[in-house]
Order: sequence, then structure tokens, then C-alpha cells
Amino acid sequence: MARNNRQVIFKARPTGWVDDSHFELRNGEAGTPGDGEVLIRNLYMSVDPYMRGRMREGKSYTAGFELGEVMQAGMVGKVIESRDANLPEGTYVSGMLGWEEYSVASGKAVMKVDPKLAPLSYYLGVLGMPGMTAWYGLTQIGKPKEGETVYVSAASGAVGQVVGQIAKIKGCRVTGSVGDDDKLNYILNELGFDAGFNYKTVDSYGAGLRECCPDGIDVYFENVGGEMLDAVLARINPFARIVACGMISQYNLENPEGVKNLMAMVGNRVLMQGFIVSDHFDMMPQFHQEMAGWIGEGKIKYRETVTQGIDNAPAAFIGMLKGENFGKAVVQIAED
Repeated sequence: MARNNRQVIFKARPTGWVDDSHFELRNGEAGTPGDGEVLIRNLYMSVDPYMRGRMREGKSYTAGFELGEVMQAGMVGKVIESRDANLPEGTYVSGMLGWEEYSVASGKAVMKVDPKLAPLSYYLGVLGMPGMTAWYGLTQIGKPKEGETVYVSAASGAVGQVVGQIAKIKGCRVTGSVGDDDKLNYILNELGFDAGFNYKTVDSYGAGLRECCPDGIDVYFENVGGEMLDAVLARINPFARIVACGMISQYNLENPEGVKNLMAMVGNRVLMQGFIVSDHFDMMPQFHQEMAGWIGEGKIKYRETVTQGIDNAPAAFIGMLKGENFGKAVVQIAED
């Protein structure tokens, strides 16, 4: 008997802000796995800023979404039919799958996850791509030294909250910016940031940075871009490192903002490096070992915003782009 499979289709390419008109909800059928494949009941789905880039036409670092096709996302699910001996029924897996209730995938395209180690949704966050993004970007590019000042924009987000906590583990003075007072309270009083500001209520980004970082910035973990990057460059210290992870303030602009203070990088001999975490998945075992240890020791806390139902996935994605989520944004598609 065929299973109904609720799916989200990429309907139209946005030119500015994403809205509901760019998606279509459709009833399909769950496929049947062939040799070496599995049928997965999707349980949790990730929505992330990089997906906005996949909605554009033209070349990017990852393949774009195809009009009229099911969109893709990081997913955690349970194998319910298997033709892969290494992934028997009942195995929990994660991988890049469709925005849908059921997905057929090659056994080689997914990896096993352990539900006893952490909640399943964590494999989309602190133990998944956002967590590894934070870990790799900070430790391998930022290379924080004890006593340095680390500043994180979007500090309560999926990546930012992990960056700040790792920086504290490394003995740094950690500061960050967020978009509302509840998030500010969270990073200061629960995550242990040393200082922070609500960028919506300060007189300017520069004013917020002057108060939080009176001795300048040694490592900037860049998640916002635009005016925020310009303000940071005015506070940057000699030999600072800027980890260019993302620039969410620019993703929905038809004409991205320019940056005026780039000369500060010359006189201060600043290193700024971008990265794509998928280039470094060979380091995933090292990341999992270190991060799982920190979680087990209570050194890393993690917060999520969970939206219920595949039909609400577009709204969760749009809300995440607008900063409405508190921590990692995930969609719970089904209960285990």
C-alpha cells in the first residue's frame, strides 16, 4: 500500500525577501527502495541561512534548488524499509534529504546517528552542521588564545551560541550581539558570555561594540555582514582574525551593502578567511568526539526553536531568515 508523502516544492525564485508564494505544498507518494537504498521516515528537518543562496539562479558553492522539485535540507529520520544490509530497519540516520515526510536514499548518502548520545534534533544542530561550523571556524581559522576578546554576531543562533561557549572553554573574553532582550539575557546569564548588546536598541553598532569590547576585538566570528562588519573593522585589533561564516543581513537584498572600513585590515594586519564546512567533513569524527565530551561535561548548552509539521516548514524558514527563532531552527515532521 502506497504511503502518502507530504512534500514542499520550490515554486518560484525570490528577488528580495522570501514569502509563501515561493513554495508549494503537494501530496506525493513515498518511493520504494532499490538495491543499496533505504526508505526513511523523516523526523526532524533543519532550516538554515545557506538555503537562501540555493534559491538563487546561477553558480554558487553548492547546487541550487530546482524549480518544480522537492527542496532539500539536513534531516534526521528512521529507516523503515531497507535494502542495505548496513542499515537495517529501525536505524536512525542523518543526511541531506527532501523537505518531505518520507525519503528514499542511497545507504551511502546517510550516516548513522545514536539516539542515546543526544536528542535526535541535536544532530541537525550542536552535533550537526551548525555545531561543526562553529567548531571548525573558531578553532581552525579563529585560533583563539587565552585572554583574547572574541566577538560573535548573531550570538544566540544555531552557530553563534556554540562559538561563544567554545571560546569560553578556550579561556577567552566572549562578547556577542543579538536581536532582542530575551536572547541577550540568554547569552549573558545562561551561556556565560562576558558582555553583549541588543543591536536593535543601541544607538549604533559602533556604540554597542565600544561598550562591549573596550580593548578591541581579536577574533570576530562573522554571521551578519554589512554595517556590522564595518563597525567591527573600526574596533579590530592588530593581527586579529575574522572568521567569515555567513552574512545573513545581505541575503535578501537586491543590492548588497558596501563595506567602507577595509583599510583597517591593512594597518592591523588582519586575517579574514571564509570557509564552507562541507569541505572539512573528514574532521567530523574529531568534532563529534570533542563536542560530545563538552556536552557530557555540561560545558555546552544548546537551545532550539521547534516548529511542528512539514506544512509549516516554509514559515519556519522565513522566520529564521527574519531572526524570529531562538537558537537552532528545526521542524519536527513526525514523532518517533
